Amino acid sequence: MSARKQQLLKRHRQRKRLILAGALLAALVLGFTVSWWSLPAFLLLGWVAHEAWFSDHLFYTPGDDYRYDFPPGTPRFPASLIGGKLQVTGEFDARQTLILQVRIKSHWLGRFLDPHVWIGDDRQDLERGVCGERFLNLSGQGPALTDGTLALRGRFCSIAPQATLHVLSNPDFGQQRLLIVAPHADDAELAAFGLYSRASDVSIVTLTQGEIEAERYRDMGLAPAEAARLKGRLRSWDSLAVPLWGGVAQQRCVQLGYYCLQLDAMAKAPDQGFGSRESGESDIRKVRRFNALSLPGDGDGLPTWRNLVADLARLLEHYRPEVVLTPHPELDPHSDHVASTRALMEAIELSSWRPQALLLYANHLHDNDRWPMGPAGHGIALPPAIEPLPADGLWSPSLDASTRMDKAMALGMQHDLQGRPPFKRRLRRTLQRLLAGRRWPRTGEDEFFRKAVRRHELFWVRHLDTSPQDDRQAGRP
Repeated sequence: MSARKQQLLKRHRQRKRLILAGALLAALVLGFTVSWWSLPAFLLLGWVAHEAWFSDHLFYTPGDDYRYDFPPGTPRFPASLIGGKLQVTGEFDARQTLILQVRIKSHWLGRFLDPHVWIGDDRQDLERGVCGERFLNLSGQGPALTDGTLALRGRFCSIAPQATLHVLSNPDFGQQRLLIVAPHADDAELAAFGLYSRASDVSIVTLTQGEIEAERYRDMGLAPAEAARLKGRLRSWDSLAVPLWGGVAQQRCVQLGYYCLQLDAMAKAPDQGFGSRESGESDIRKVRRFNALSLPGDGDGLPTWRNLVADLARLLEHYRPEVVLTPHPELDPHSDHVASTRALMEAIELSSWRPQALLLYANHLHDNDRWPMGPAGHGIALPPAIEPLPADGLWSPSLDASTRMDKAMALGMQHDLQGRPPFKRRLRRTLQRLLAGRRWPRTGEDEFFRKAVRRHELFWVRHLDTSPQDDRQAGRP
């Protein structure tokens, strides 16, 4: 999968270089044949067009079909769009996660303005120039869907009259014991604030300090290493303090203190310590002093893979979660996120406690850095899956307006999501607002305020096999 994405990225860059070379050649010809001022004017207009319409990082073709294989036995029902209303044939549980598989085709205007589908009062955006199978999220729209009153209409795109409704059944995981694995401070809030703020029994473990890329603190006059240390302290504090806004006490939050972008290297050399790339520190105990329980890594303070796995195994045995939330190892490409889930799986094998299921989340994507696309506050359609993913279930709980605002405020407390974006990004947003109709929320300027504060949260459900010994340990008959 990653090899194909590397090929797509290489092809994207080659195509972009060819287009730029052609544009420059045309500009030079124009400058020689018309007048000297036409060259800078042409280049300026070309740059504006690029920033407004062609700057999205999309490493697949919008004409590709998404490909999702749901677990065997997942109920599916034929659906038809009749008079602008979606009609489903058959009886289904409207309280469950509802995913509509449908073919969507962009209009010509949808190559310049974001095509989107209105689902009742919800909106879900798609790629410009979309032409293929897509998966819309109808979760929370069950009553209108069963009544046959759910309106479905495309804006800058057309919707095929025939579709398929997939109904994915799950318990309410918010009523089970949860452990959230967050590679960095803010990952738990981005993925699952709505869930954990209503969960009856939840704990959060953050694996890294998140100390690198501390330019903002360097601008305050600090030396690079000192800036990284300050950022690490602040984000470690965030990982313990911000969850209280969602009702999770500090005693239920754990900061492990490993170093950012070092987890993958740790996995390749399990006994070797990997200190910070920027802060000069290599003792993980410095940010563990507020943890409510002792862990194996507290002994020598070495940032090693073996300590990380042992720490997670100890947390599994202490909190005894029925469900663990962790990054999706196939969808989320961030190296720390991939390594976090790998460490969790090794810890599960080492631990005497085995959870029943994983809820997988994706805060980053390989293919599309705008997903979830569209404005804040609306729903989350399924992300691009050009190659089939594992046949996991899906669970997509809904967030009401009050919870969405609380989630935005939780993100605003995260130091890494504060401050203004670079000037170039602000200028690009201004051009896209004026020329492409895009909007950003007023709750915060970081892109995650748009992407994460949504009508839905989305998790892939992966059940774990349990042996009779595991059942006895879990207290099950």
